Amino acid sequence: MTMKTLFLQAPSFEGFDGGAGSRYQAKREIRSFWFPTWLAQPAAMIPGSRLLDAPPADVSVEETLQVAAGYDLCIIHTSTPSFPSDVRMAEVLKEHYPKLLIGMVGAKVAVEPEESLQQAAAAVDFVAREEFDYTLKEIAEGRPLSEVDGVTYRSSNGQIIHNPDRAMIEDMDALPFVSEVYKRDLHIEDYFIGYLKHPYISFYTGRGCRSQCTFCLWPQTVGGHRYRTRSAASVIEEVRYIQKNFPQVQEIFFDDDTFTDDRPRAEEIARGLGKLGVTWSCNAKANVPYDTLKVLHENGLRLLLVGYESGDQQILNNIKKGLKVEAARKFTADCHKLGIVIHGTFILGLPGETKETIQKTIDFAKEINPHTIQVSLAAPYPGTFLYNQAKQEGWLTDEDEAHLVNDRGVQISPMSYPHLNHTEIFDSVEVMYKRFYFRAGKIAEITGEMLKSTQMMKRRLREGVEFVRFLRQRHG
Repeated sequence: MTMKTLFLQAPSFEGFDGGAGSRYQAKREIRSFWFPTWLAQPAAMIPGSRLLDAPPADVSVEETLQVAAGYDLCIIHTSTPSFPSDVRMAEVLKEHYPKLLIGMVGAKVAVEPEESLQQAAAAVDFVAREEFDYTLKEIAEGRPLSEVDGVTYRSSNGQIIHNPDRAMIEDMDALPFVSEVYKRDLHIEDYFIGYLKHPYISFYTGRGCRSQCTFCLWPQTVGGHRYRTRSAASVIEEVRYIQKNFPQVQEIFFDDDTFTDDRPRAEEIARGLGKLGVTWSCNAKANVPYDTLKVLHENGLRLLLVGYESGDQQILNNIKKGLKVEAARKFTADCHKLGIVIHGTFILGLPGETKETIQKTIDFAKEINPHTIQVSLAAPYPGTFLYNQAKQEGWLTDEDEAHLVNDRGVQISPMSYPHLNHTEIFDSVEVMYKRFYFRAGKIAEITGEMLKSTQMMKRRLREGVEFVRFLRQRHG
């Protein structure tokens, strides 16, 4: 008999998006929430399960405890920044329901399974490493932990046991639709992303990323560097399901690390989406050729989320980005020409950063002029090349190591260089935002966008207030 299973994104900092992807598990500039796809996938495989995503639904610890009553198994998704508060949630659950079997998943516990169990003491019974979908399915079906691959668990005598690794999933089409769990358990209007139309839905059409970026979390910890994909037919079928069951959805976002890596497949999916009349967006590397961009745009592509990271070529080389600044410049010009909107992401404080390279990145962002930007601080997540490099080079002290966000969930700068300290890197984020947005041309562009739509005007004004509040909170 299948165990009654609760999948939980625990209550956390107000506005904290611990379910975000590889780079940004923190409180955001504007209240934003990604769908908890990593939990929804195994939830779709276990009959009678429930997914509770507490932060966007504003569910309290007390309400979470009420929901957890009667469950046999609870799976908590955690991350390096949210781990301490997630452990506290596990402790409260265990205190109220001593027989509840509690497991944790996420990149943090995948790369530090033993340390995580030791830090969680008796509150957490096991962690699932690698891709955990089938791992959790087997546990829910009643298989003893000792017989499940991909698990590190605490035995009855308190000993921590590390089972063999779980094999990577090869048949991606065998995974059920996550959107069915969204329909069953979530209120999609709770999920906002500043640059996506509202309401939106996001899901993965594949896992893994061929790129070798030293800072990027998921490919180095869970997803791997092979891009394993669902068939175009399977993706189109899920989009059809979404159209039928969520008629209010304005946009679909494909959350693959780099959806455009497999260009023939991306074009095939796009043509199918074009026939359905869907507006969609995806992640992309800034090197997609014009001909492919044209096919995607002609078939409903509205926006690309593009990781530029830096405007300095040496820094891109240092982080193994595999991208030339000139290629990014041409790609962006092509997108502007076709009318594809870009949300550009940048990271300050990467290896090799100086005051001069920060200025170069600010100038580059203003020059290429994506519609909106996100500026993050370099975050050395355990399990990444950047983390090991930072430890080896002395850029990260033992005190800094455990902290990527402050006690309000705002991202801090954990790395420091002899020529560029924490404070200078931290302050540069605000400088970049102001210099990018407080320009006559950009103000006119966003004002024009607001004047075209009452809904957009309300939204941008709300986001403006949140952005100012966020900047204030960065300084306590």
